[in-house]
Amino acid sequence: MSSLSYAAGDSLTMLRRNLKHALRYPSMTVTVVAMPLVMLLLFNYVFGGALGSGISGAPTGGGSYIDYVAPGIILMAATSGALSTAISVCSDMTEGIVNRFRTMSISRASFLTGHVVGSVIQTLISIALVLGVALLMGFRPTATPVEWLATIGVLTLLILALTWLAAAMGLIAKNVETAGNLPMPLTFLPFLGSAIVPPESMPAGLRWFAEYQPFTPVIETLRGLLMGTEIGNNWLIALAWCLGLTLTGYLWARTAFTRNTKC
Repeated sequence: MSSLSYAAGDSLTMLRRNLKHALRYPSMTVTVVAMPLVMLLLFNYVFGGALGSGISGAPTGGGSYIDYVAPGIILMAATSGALSTAISVCSDMTEGIVNRFRTMSISRASFLTGHVVGSVIQTLISIALVLGVALLMGFRPTATPVEWLATIGVLTLLILALTWLAAAMGLIAKNVETAGNLPMPLTFLPFLGSAIVPPESMPAGLRWFAEYQPFTPVIETLRGLLMGTEIGNNWLIALAWCLGLTLTGYLWARTAFTRNTKC
């Protein structure tokens, strides 16, 4: 077998390990899923009347507020997965299991690959659950099968980018508590974008930040694909942000892992 085949096999073994670990200790996964669900219920049923009346018309295509806010909450579900990634990576690094892996004949790349791929799978499942609840609450997307595939592609690319960043944060964190706090800005950054209300309704300074931060073009791309609103060049900006963040997170994680596992 070639070295690439060995690396793929070791990565698959690490992936199975991480998925089994998630099944045996589901508390973190439940917490990650619960947060966007609570946000969805809160903003639709508590604040939806006030917020929806202020953005009815063009932003939602004349639909209800759930049609506007659901794509933003779906993106929040994608960002929430970064918490569990950082914590699980840091836990492995601080509990000594990585030192045991170093004494075994396994690919060094398989450790991070298993964590990243496992987290992407778990986060996609979380998004499916959030989407299911949104549909029960009245969310009515108009996407075609091709647009649904494009939506899944955008979300997967975003999750991959955030997961690599979270893995790097878990590697540099000194303890699990720090690892859980480092990705928090990623979780709340969509609030300062177009997830809840259009940037046009914000004060000038905040509006500028909302329009040019990385999550707003992703949200607008998802909203356009699912609800048929105007996308413009947001898809291209979203793609550039996702690829740039993925490359940054990957290089950062690889460098941090190499430094932390030196003899």
